[in-house]
Amino acid sequence: MRVFDYEDIQLIPSKCIIKSRHDADTTVKFGPKTFKLPVVPANMQTVINEELAEWLASNDYFYVMHRFQPEKRVDFIKDMQSKGLFASISVGIKDSEYDFIDELVNEGLTPEYITIDVAHGHSDFVIKMIKYIKEKIPASFLIAGNLGTPDAVREIENAGADATKIGIGPGKACITKLKTGFGTGGWQLAALKWCSKAARKPIIADGGLRTNGDIAKSIRFGATMTMIGSLFAGHEQSPGSVITIDGKQYKQYWGSASDTQKGEYKNVEGRQMLIPYRGNIKDTLREMQEDLQSSISYAGGKDISAIKTVNYVVLDSDD
Repeated sequence: MRVFDYEDIQLIPSKCIIKSRHDADTTVKFGPKTFKLPVVPANMQTVINEELAEWLASNDYFYVMHRFQPEKRVDFIKDMQSKGLFASISVGIKDSEYDFIDELVNEGLTPEYITIDVAHGHSDFVIKMIKYIKEKIPASFLIAGNLGTPDAVREIENAGADATKIGIGPGKACITKLKTGFGTGGWQLAALKWCSKAARKPIIADGGLRTNGDIAKSIRFGATMTMIGSLFAGHEQSPGSVITIDGKQYKQYWGSASDTQKGEYKNVEGRQMLIPYRGNIKDTLREMQEDLQSSISYAGGKDISAIKTVNYVVLDSDD
């Protein structure tokens, strides 16, 4: 199989059929709801918090709340739903997570979205958790990951997941390929193409996107939604304080498998870095929408579906 990544691919324009790119429709249906963009901030503690989740939901953007403050999840679901907003949470596969699912059942709580967030999602224990959640809370839209092979997609879908998340270590803060020798880092887009051929349900492309144009490339190769970390870190609304170094402003950003997140140097596959301060996330989302509208116009269509069938070229590595 010839592998490639985002920077190796260029999409080829088709005849434009809309008068203005602002007429292009960037909305996407994902699970029970429709969102303004096929984009979701990564469920990382330096990217998403309760306040940002509320703002995203109230403005018709998808979000996934991280799982690193498990004691807050029940109240978070109650708060979101009491405001008429959807609840989207993350869980792991520890024994205590089964108790949490039981707690939701006992309290009559049904989050609209649940994401099983595990670094290596092609796992007997992930499958066990999928089956437990679908038995106990069948109305929740269940996302499972992360995966990197067609076999994994088939098995996780067959276990009952409603969507899969593709990407093993391609993120900017991830060092899985360096620490383990495994993963989709460096060929994430090809892995997405490979996995999408086996998928019967929606896919989230998770990690490796470095520019807004990578959103369109992800859609071309099978993604319904894209999960992005580094491009969403560093905003005014991002968790954490602004740090000033030599007159320049930054915010901290670290991987979910970093020693910073774990609180100890054990099985570390992530790193911490500083992201330049980017201002208001509203401006980034507006720019993403405008760029995706331009992508749709170049694809020769009126909505996102047009991007799925455009031709492309694989650039030589020397280009």
